[in-house]
Amino acid sequence: MKFEEIKKLVDLIDASNTLTELNLEQDDYKIVIKKEKEILHAPIQSVYEVPQTLHKNVQVPQATAHVPKEAEVETGKTINAPMVGTFYKSPSPESAPYVGVGDKVNPDSTVCILEAMKLFNEIQAEISGEIIEVLVEDGQMVEYGQPLFKVK
Repeated sequence: MKFEEIKKLVDLIDASNTLTELNLEQDDYKIVIKKEKEILHAPIQSVYEVPQTLHKNVQVPQATAHVPKEAEVETGKTINAPMVGTFYKSPSPESAPYVGVGDKVNPDSTVCILEAMKLFNEIQAEISGEIIEVLVEDGQMVEYGQPLFKVK
């Protein structure tokens, strides 16, 4: 077998998303071409909500009992990326987004898809509330722990 033919086989394996190994055996030679798979380890992050409660015996002055709407948005909860990947707001380009501003979510609500290494992972909210802001663009790469949505 000529060098150019072997190079074409190597290029074919390299360009393929599904083919990872090629074994070719002839009478006088044997060729084995293997493509190493990149393994991505992303730790899983959980979102915990810290309750903001007051003891019954604590007196709160009237002036501090009212929190303005703007401050609530600033201290809102976020839904964060549990892994590195590409953010998609809908299951396909023709489909409506999973969630938008004003939508109510619960812990089991699918809010987006993160693609990593050709695997499409549906991401659940893991918290309850109302989406008040989408923090990333469709098709944008996101990092582990990056906030994706603001929730109140």
